[in-house]
Amino acid sequence: MTYQQTLDWMFAQLPMYQQKGKEAFNHKLNGILEFAEYLGNPQNNFKSIHVAGTNGKGSSSHMLASILQEAGYKVGLYTSPHLKDFRERIRIDGVPVSKTFVINFIENNKKFLEQKKLSFFEMTVGMAFQYFSENEIDIAIIEVGLGGRLDSTNIILPEVSLITNIGYDHIDMLGDTLEKIASEKAGVIKKQTPVVISEYQNETADVFRKVAKEKQSKLIFADKENFKKYTTSLKGFYQEKNIKGVLAVCKELTGFSISSDHIKEGLLNVVENTGLLGRWQQLGENPKVICDTAHNKEGLVLVLEQLKQESYDSLHMVLGFVKDKDLAFILPLFPVNARYYFCRPNMPRGLSATELSEKALNHNLNGVVFEDVNSAYMAAKQAATASDFIFIGGSNFVVAEVL
Repeated sequence: MTYQQTLDWMFAQLPMYQQKGKEAFNHKLNGILEFAEYLGNPQNNFKSIHVAGTNGKGSSSHMLASILQEAGYKVGLYTSPHLKDFRERIRIDGVPVSKTFVINFIENNKKFLEQKKLSFFEMTVGMAFQYFSENEIDIAIIEVGLGGRLDSTNIILPEVSLITNIGYDHIDMLGDTLEKIASEKAGVIKKQTPVVISEYQNETADVFRKVAKEKQSKLIFADKENFKKYTTSLKGFYQEKNIKGVLAVCKELTGFSISSDHIKEGLLNVVENTGLLGRWQQLGENPKVICDTAHNKEGLVLVLEQLKQESYDSLHMVLGFVKDKDLAFILPLFPVNARYYFCRPNMPRGLSATELSEKALNHNLNGVVFEDVNSAYMAAKQAATASDFIFIGGSNFVVAEVL
């Protein structure tokens, strides 16, 4: 098979969560455990850091990878979803996995994958673990896909676990209270393994205390610690919360030599070192164009606060969502004094732009409906003057299509 044929086959297997939503959520670890054993348990051949959370886990994962690269280590990075190319999910020192490896991995394991009916996510996690093992990395940063306790990545025994932030997202699968969601995220806490919580939250702190005590694991609330101030090349003041979690992980990580200079350079070169996309990413100027993948209430609150710091004459918002978002919580966050370009991400979970427009109108958000993301973006660029501001977001998939 060609690379594209391989991807088409992978995407056609048991529903991919990003495409289908809840029906693709696998409530057990049996599949990935069986696959890992079939592969020879490659996850046991390298050290790792496990990163969970509602918001900030992607940025934090890339920061950690960048710092460890600056310290001279060979660093694997597994994240999801991808924005432009599947290979973004699996990197070593910022370089994506080769197309040849992806093709060969699927060809070599296709019979097993078909017999066991493994999901898209299970096979990609196995692929990442095999790739990292074969390339003899020093350490991998492994980002949780969804939740924690029953996520396919949760078969590793990390050096440190990091939980970034708890917010209302995927409540149909993880629970309808912050405590329930935190319990799912706390599933990544391993016995006698330090766990860092980036952001102390009253509603969730006791959940983490309870699980950490049961596991006899050291618990660190990073924002209660006094760390030296660092800046990062990643834009958005919300990255300050992520930096503290990252610094606490570096402090707890034993057996690795990480200096203050490594941290400084790592945080200043995140994009260059890792290839991170979609975090307050500037796509143009005059007018200034920014895209951001924030897609739930907690993430959007921070991004829209960042937006208030910008200067412009008129604000243009290219906006699209997936069907399972609770827009009653999200739409009131958006500014009414903006021109909206409503669009539908091109995937089965994409919310109709017409439906989005109707719901937005209930919150005094006025705009025009477009059939697809790029038509909306082109219209915004045509309407904007050099002194205006264009924001693109609402969903990973809206950003992905523009990129």
